[in-house]
Amino acid sequence: MERMGSMSKKVLLLLVGGASLSLTRRPDAYFRVVKNIAKEWHKINERNLRIVIKNLYKSKMVDYKENSDGTVNLILAEEGKNRILKYNLDKIEIKKPVQWDKLWRLVIFDIPEDKNKGRKALGAKLKELGFYPMQKSVFIHPYECKDEIDFITELFELAPYVRFLRVKDVDIELDLKERFHLL
Repeated sequence: MERMGSMSKKVLLLLVGGASLSLTRRPDAYFRVVKNIAKEWHKINERNLRIVIKNLYKSKMVDYKENSDGTVNLILAEEGKNRILKYNLDKIEIKKPVQWDKLWRLVIFDIPEDKNKGRKALGAKLKELGFYPMQKSVFIHPYECKDEIDFITELFELAPYVRFLRVKDVDIELDLKERFHLL
């Protein structure tokens, strides 16, 4: 797989930002996206942008649509969406809140044998994020991480096989509190 430069990543992220504008309903989220897009856009050199767009098109990351007024819309292709997800997976982290809400997050899964690579990747990523493996297919974490888990399971195409639970009581709570430095 061909490596992407930072300019290509920026262009793809800007396209994702445009897509999220069309999906957001809250004004505060809308303006936050616009502000971030504008900030990145000013850092891009027009000549380099043309080269990057041409390369992204050749590598099937983006597509385009010609409008009747002569303008062209860039569209994020499926391969580009997948690359953005992969790029973001490397940066994903679970934020530690100021105060713990005293709820445990359980990720449980029953993944078919034919998706063994996905199962291993999911387990490895959960451990990397600081989850504690209670069993082979049961992981626990003290902090909110639903969005992160949804993102990971979608990326690995495992969403139908993975469940996310918030629980109040766990029989090994004292051990877990010690492990996660919550005492």
